[in-house]
Amino acid sequence: MSFGVAEGETSAGLEGLTVAEIEGHPFGEIKFTGARWALSDVRLLSPILPSKVVCVGRNYAEHAAEHGSEVPKEPLLFLKPSTSVIGPRDAIRLPIFSKQVEHEAELAVVIGATGARRADRAAAERAIFGYTCANDVTARDLQRSDGQWTRAKGFDSFCPIGPWITTGLDVSDLEIRCEVGSDPNALEVRQLGRTRDMVFDVPALVSYISHVMTLLPGDVILTGTPAGVSPLTDGDTVTVRIEGIGELTNPVLPVA
Repeated sequence: MSFGVAEGETSAGLEGLTVAEIEGHPFGEIKFTGARWALSDVRLLSPILPSKVVCVGRNYAEHAAEHGSEVPKEPLLFLKPSTSVIGPRDAIRLPIFSKQVEHEAELAVVIGATGARRADRAAAERAIFGYTCANDVTARDLQRSDGQWTRAKGFDSFCPIGPWITTGLDVSDLEIRCEVGSDPNALEVRQLGRTRDMVFDVPALVSYISHVMTLLPGDVILTGTPAGVSPLTDGDTVTVRIEGIGELTNPVLPVA
């Protein structure tokens, strides 16, 4: 298991991509080992293992409205445990405790080597290492019944992240979509939105969170989901696609 850099042009499809192994962690100076593999010959894990996943609720007005909620005056924060993180192609497991598990496609922010503590907007922007796709899987019925969100958001496998971290990307206006279906070759678009519709943009979120808790290198922030969340069922495939980043696909299965 190691970190690597994806090389090639995704515009021509993923078949032509290679993965170049690097020494150690990607937050420092990138040094290649010389080993390279075709992307098809490696298994992509979650591109980062965060100490915590900080999530932002109701950060798209239409999503807040579909649940009958108002847009918060300040970012609404909650946490997902690190044990909820899985990677591309790993299975989202439906817990026996819930009858309504839903997808939430989100832009994820990965904090870099400096971390962030009480950062202003400029420092918050410097603290960002890159961006990836995420799915804030939620047991909606438990979210309603519990009155707080820990159980609904925290099951193992409820935080797919991937397929990789894209650096140097302008995320002010990117398309986010979520596609779901039982036939992986004929998925239905369930969510379709743009990051420009966030109530609080990425630098504002990083700064705000850093005044609540110290963000450590590798921590992940989920920035909220557009409208269109809907239930997942056993046998579904769910794909989160974000413009400029790529796609994150996971099967949906019952608890093993």
